[in-house]
Amino acid sequence: MNEIKLTNSEKTLMDILWEKEKAFMKDILETYPEPKPAATTVATLLKRMQNKDLVGFTLYGNSREYFPKVAKGEYFKEEMTSMIDRFFNSSVTQFASFFTSNSKLTQKQLKELRDIIDKEIKG
Repeated sequence: MNEIKLTNSEKTLMDILWEKEKAFMKDILETYPEPKPAATTVATLLKRMQNKDLVGFTLYGNSREYFPKVAKGEYFKEEMTSMIDRFFNSSVTQFASFFTSNSKLTQKQLKELRDIIDKEIKG
């Protein structure tokens, strides 16, 4: 996936599409949190996101059923990698050190993280 940043508005729309998997405009508008944007605003966002190859659609007569073209997990992975590259000089170790020392994690949460890492090490 190319590094593509979503604006907050685009992220909200993608969250709706990721949750629904497929949706017509009316379904998207119904799902939006208040204050709901105008249909023209959502249409503009959808068009922009189609140009970024993040959203596709299937045409049924005059109606379009939209769907995400990138999985949420894949997008999140790319965002995390980009953040680690930018803020931690591509060092996962620096990220982990910052995260564990600045997140006010409980001992239980730190143990859970250690267990996850131990599981990955054992393969």
